[in-house]
Amino acid sequence: MVDVERFRMLLEEERARKALLLPALRADISSANAARQDSNVDDEHDPEGSTIAFELSQAAALMQQSSATLVQVEAALGRIADGSYGYCEVCGAPIAEGRLEARPWTPFCIDHAGGTLGRKA
Repeated sequence: MVDVERFRMLLEEERARKALLLPALRADISSANAARQDSNVDDEHDPEGSTIAFELSQAAALMQQSSATLVQVEAALGRIADGSYGYCEVCGAPIAEGRLEARPWTPFCIDHAGGTLGRKA
């Protein structure tokens, strides 16, 4: 049996990190968009264009990843609340504590981590 309280704390810490990170990423995207408006829209010929495009792309990717992780963290906290945390959503087997250490928000055991949602073991 996993120490649910310890994982609740880890998940709440991760939620707090993402809550701080997302507004910062939104600000970065806004800044990059503002810089882009002030420059030539032709990224290929504008010396700053490729840098701005890269920064915008990187911030957007980080924001998407952070948003997805936040959704997963919230779902894991929901599983803690309903008593299903630490059990695979596919097969119902306990999720190894080492896996939860690495990804405390995971709903899958290692056997079902590869996207085999819906298939029973």
